[in-house]
Amino acid sequence: MARIKVGKRPPQADAGGEERRSEPPAGWRGAVQHYVQACNQAEVELRDSALAGIMTDADHRLRLLHRLQRQRERAEERDLLTSQCETRAALVKVNESGAEVSVVLQLHLKRHVQHKGRQYTEERIERERIWLAPAGADGSWRLTRVEPLVGERRPRYGHAAADSALAEHRSYGNGGGSGIQPPGAPRPFLNYGVVPRINTRSRASRYRRELVAAYADQWWNEPNPAYEEFEVNCTNYVSQCVFAGEAPMNYTGKRESGWWYKGRTGGQEQWSYSWAVSNAFQLYLSFPRSSGMRATPVESAAELELGDVITYDWNGDGRFQHTTVVTAFDGDGMPLVNANTVPSRHRYWDYKDSYAWTEQTRYRFYHLSDSM
Repeated sequence: MARIKVGKRPPQADAGGEERRSEPPAGWRGAVQHYVQACNQAEVELRDSALAGIMTDADHRLRLLHRLQRQRERAEERDLLTSQCETRAALVKVNESGAEVSVVLQLHLKRHVQHKGRQYTEERIERERIWLAPAGADGSWRLTRVEPLVGERRPRYGHAAADSALAEHRSYGNGGGSGIQPPGAPRPFLNYGVVPRINTRSRASRYRRELVAAYADQWWNEPNPAYEEFEVNCTNYVSQCVFAGEAPMNYTGKRESGWWYKGRTGGQEQWSYSWAVSNAFQLYLSFPRSSGMRATPVESAAELELGDVITYDWNGDGRFQHTTVVTAFDGDGMPLVNANTVPSRHRYWDYKDSYAWTEQTRYRFYHLSDSM
C-alpha cells in the first residue's frame, strides 16, 4: 500500500504577513495528499475550514461538520487540549479511469492529549472511499465524493444471531451455564501456544484486569493469528481480551448458547454467537449466573474499571451493534476504550467522534466480576 504521513503544520504567510494555504499538488495522488493534510488540520482545529475548496461533496462536508462540532463541544466540556495530531494514510485500493479515480483510503490518526495533568495518546484507524475527477486544464484534481466506511455500524449475522441469543437468554431459567468446562469435554482452543491453560478448574479465580488491557493494547491494530478474524471484528476482539484476563469459557458446542471459541474445523465456524456478535454478547453478560464469567450492569461509564465492557446501540432500537473494552482512564477517571472493526486505542468511551454515533445512541455498561 502507498503511504502518506502528515503532522500538524503552521500556516504559511505571504510577504505582507497574511496567512495562506499551500496550493494543491498536481495529479490525483497530489489531491489525495492535500486532502489528508486537510483532514489532519481539521482534527487539530476541530473545524472543517481546512477542507474548503478541496471537495465538492456537500453531504460529506455536513457529516464531517457535525462530527467535528461534537468533538469540539466534548473537548470544551472536558477541558481537553490536543498538543499534537498526526495522520498516516495508505491507499488500500485504487480504480483509475480516464475521467474518474476512486480510492479506498486508510487513515491512521494519532492524537496526543493533555487532560488535567495526564497525558495519553489516542489512536484510531478509519477507512474512506473517495472519488476524484479532473478540475481543470492545469492537471489539478478535486474530490467529488467521500463515503466513510463505517464498519462498526454493521453487526455480524444480524437479527438471526440476536434472536438465537435471546432464546438462550430466556432458556437459562435457573441460572444454568456454569462457565466451568466439565472434565472430558471438548477443549475450545485454537492455539495451545497462545492459550496453554485449560479451564477445567473447580475453584473460582481472579479476573486479571491488567492482562485484559495488555492484550487489548498488543492486538488493537492487527489480528492475533491464533484466532479467526471477522469482517465485523469488534466483539471477537473484546471476547479475546476478556479471555486473556482469564475469564473462563462456557463451552457448550452450540452456537446459540454459552460463550466459547474453537476456531474453524472442516470449513465450519466453531464459536458461539455470544463470542462474536455484540447483541448476543451483551445478552450473555446481562444474565445473572452463580459462577464463571459474570457481569453486573451499571448505570454510568464512571462506575467501570479496567477490563470492563461497553456495548453500543447506535439507533436506540434495542439491538446493540458495537462492543468496546476499557483499557485506560482520562484525567477525570472516565474510561478510555479499545475496539476493533474500526481499530481504536484509548478512545474516549462515548464515541461521539464516530460517524456511527447518532442522537439516538444508547449504551450498556458491564462491570465484570473480580471472581470467576
